[in-house]
Amino acid sequence: MRKLSMEELGRATPKEFAAKEKTPVVLVLDNVRSGLNVGSAFRTADAFALSKIVLCGISARPPHREILKTALGATDTVEWTYTDRPEDAVRQLKSEGYVVLAVEQTTGSIPLQDFDVLKDCRYALVFGNEVSGVSEAALAEVDGSIEVPQFGTKHSLNIAVCVGILVWEFFRKWRFAEQGN
Repeated sequence: MRKLSMEELGRATPKEFAAKEKTPVVLVLDNVRSGLNVGSAFRTADAFALSKIVLCGISARPPHREILKTALGATDTVEWTYTDRPEDAVRQLKSEGYVVLAVEQTTGSIPLQDFDVLKDCRYALVFGNEVSGVSEAALAEVDGSIEVPQFGTKHSLNIAVCVGILVWEFFRKWRFAEQGN
């Protein structure tokens, strides 16, 4: 066994990536204070060719030093916008036909493994602040909530880890739906 070279990986150029069909998922970062977490979200969005990222409130914005440190160039390939109020971003995405889901532990949240990703739907996933979670204002506007089941003593995951888990699961379920598996 050996590691693959950069040439063998066959990665798209930024121009090819821009023209590529995107996974119908948008990340909404609701007051994510850490630039490192924002940069990680960009890198994950690039890895799975997500539609875009919407940064809200106090969320750091490129070219913030910490974002650039973890994004490793993904801020140049992933489309992003900024909206001051996360609830406005949610309303806008809903008006564009997205199913908007908070990633939050709520009385009505669906465990991630039980959520069916539908082939013909576009999704927006709202990730909240590292301490206070998804804002009440955004929560009041979403279509529902999903959560990652946890079995330890802590009640939350780091947002970068959570983004990775959610994006992989949505991508996996969407891709299998695409292939009819």
